[in-house]
Amino acid sequence: MIIRDRPNFLKIFFLLQGSIVPKILPQILIVGVLSALVMFVHFHWPHFLPIYDGGPFALLGIAISVFLSFRNSACYERWWEGRKQWGALVHASRNLARQTAILPPQDRQHLLNLACAFSHALVHHLRPGQEEAEKVSAFLSREETELWQKSRFPPDLIVRLMGSKLAGLHRQGIIGDIPYQMLDRTIGDIAGVLAACERIRSTPIPFPYMLLLNRTAFLFCLCIPFGFAHTLGWATPFPTMLIAYTFFGLDKVGDELEDPFSMHDNGLPLSFLAKVIELNIREALGEENLPPLPAAQGYILR
Repeated sequence: MIIRDRPNFLKIFFLLQGSIVPKILPQILIVGVLSALVMFVHFHWPHFLPIYDGGPFALLGIAISVFLSFRNSACYERWWEGRKQWGALVHASRNLARQTAILPPQDRQHLLNLACAFSHALVHHLRPGQEEAEKVSAFLSREETELWQKSRFPPDLIVRLMGSKLAGLHRQGIIGDIPYQMLDRTIGDIAGVLAACERIRSTPIPFPYMLLLNRTAFLFCLCIPFGFAHTLGWATPFPTMLIAYTFFGLDKVGDELEDPFSMHDNGLPLSFLAKVIELNIREALGEENLPPLPAAQGYILR
């Protein structure tokens, strides 16, 4: 996720980081070259290129804009829901650290270590990486690490380990019914975050909807020069490229927001949020001289 102050009026036109232009530049250039060719034919061989009314193109552009806004709203909702779920995980982890104060120190540390492992395991589950796998292993015993590595659903395994630990404490009489229900409810909240994140990752916006919108927007941008050549003259390539930048840019931004857990610059800072949970729990366990939170590297927070 990009973390930086809003650039001033001059920098905003030349800023490439976070800009969608490099990713859609080929499409913009195609529209610009086609516009120039249309103008060349229009002025040199006008009988090959009849004059078309620009009104229908304007109406079509309005309709496509409405569809793009609906899609981008749906994509942003997915991004925001992912952020809300990770916020809920931070809240549940802090609650667990507070509620486990009634447990014996060794049992409390084991349960909270599993909570730390879960946060990093969820990051690894949503976007696999060796660094996150090592962070998970740091909070698990050797036997738990082997189970985690063999599991087809690693974060869910850790939730089950937390539930088994809690059930064992209840069977031994270390905690009563009410504390058990309270702690089990918090672990259930953590499991709910896992299910919600898996739902977001595995259920994208329906492909036919995206395909229809992409095709329509691309064909519209290719047709614009034919509708405005006689009105704008040789200036036609510039507004058509600007329209192409807007349409293709909105479409590409929607693609990135649709997958909030990916590693692109606009993805959610999952590793940072997992580190927040880890440091919260380690502080609750009484550790001192904790490392600082990760800082943004090049304005990018992962």
